[in-house]
Amino acid sequence: MRANFSLVTERFRHAVIVVRWAAIIAPMAAVVGAACALFLWALDEATALRFQYPWLLFLLPIGGLLIGLVYLWKGGPTEAGNNLLIDQIHTPGGGVPFRMAPLILVSTVLTHLFGGSAGREGTAVQMGGSLASAFGKLWRLDADGTPVILMAGVAAGFGAVFGTPVAGAIFAMEVLAVGRVQYRAMIPCLGAALLADWTCQSLGIHHTEYHVAGPATHLLVDPLLLLKVTAAAVLFGLASLVFSEANHRLGAWVKKTIAYAPLRPLIGGLIVIALVYLTGTRDYLGLGVWSADPHAVTIPGLFGPDIHDWSWALKILFTVVTLSFGFKGGEVTPLFFIGAAIGNALSPWLGVPPDLLAALGFVAVFAGAANTPLACTVMGIELFGSTWGIYIAAACFVAYLCSGHSGIYLSQRIAVPKRETADLTPDSTLRDLR
Repeated sequence: MRANFSLVTERFRHAVIVVRWAAIIAPMAAVVGAACALFLWALDEATALRFQYPWLLFLLPIGGLLIGLVYLWKGGPTEAGNNLLIDQIHTPGGGVPFRMAPLILVSTVLTHLFGGSAGREGTAVQMGGSLASAFGKLWRLDADGTPVILMAGVAAGFGAVFGTPVAGAIFAMEVLAVGRVQYRAMIPCLGAALLADWTCQSLGIHHTEYHVAGPATHLLVDPLLLLKVTAAAVLFGLASLVFSEANHRLGAWVKKTIAYAPLRPLIGGLIVIALVYLTGTRDYLGLGVWSADPHAVTIPGLFGPDIHDWSWALKILFTVVTLSFGFKGGEVTPLFFIGAAIGNALSPWLGVPPDLLAALGFVAVFAGAANTPLACTVMGIELFGSTWGIYIAAACFVAYLCSGHSGIYLSQRIAVPKRETADLTPDSTLRDLR
């Protein structure tokens, strides 16, 4: 009898915990989803204005100076971006300032309005983490509860901005450490990502659809195709490594060379303008998801029959300059562009349909750069369908292995090394290895 009473009491306490967490997560996720909807709407409006008024590009240095000044005066710890979130999840301390959300939203929109080559994942994730931190403080969560709500905020932002809630939930659990998934926040992350995505879509936001119309293989695996995909994935992983290292090395050099922070994006803006005239194209400005010019290189266009041999290299160049000199946004959408462009360029050499190889590069380069092969595999299935699941997994896993101990998030800890290294100590981060 006493055992039965104890069991009922335990279940009741568990139910109370679930209800409490639902009361915290649900409104937080709805707010994050609404914030992402506002952000995506503003981003589309800014991009449309840039196409309508091409002269806005010449204001990129001034916009960069403004962004630099605002972060100098008000940024504080928010300057660390996604790395601050990862650090606070690992070791809760001062928390994530609420001002991170409006700062990153406005600065990212300005970056895209004037033509900087950046993404949107960093913005959504930082907004999600900042808003989640505010809810955590409101509910007075302790050191055990704070990491959970921060992870749920990251999942909500990622899931809503890309329309991939399951990938968003896994990303929030996987991005913290190389080789390890933090399952303790599984249900809060999934619930937050789903609710944020629903909120975002209910507010009229529609995500870009990608179609892979290559030969269907269903559950049968074509060994030759799998071998070709594996070969391409090695290059996807190396591209991840090149992007990450170029971004970190140039960023470090810029900080060392230009002591006054607001001058960095001003000079970076001038360099981006120079690159436009040196290359003779504006195709590599902004997100690259759509363009008013039907002949421009865009991510959906890379899934088509036209082959673009060097678009991946130019997108790396434009994006690394933009981000290294202090403009705001994210790396992920440019990584989608780079990966799809590499797949597009490789398709005639490997004899693989360009839409399939572009889709695989789309997620695999991100998997290598973010060290999140599971999340990217699920993202590929959510975006392109389960028919290609085996090839998506192979591309993401191989790219992850080939990207080495590098990545776009230097605060990631190394739980399971990709290779043995004498420099590795417990709780080492990617930053420590540098």
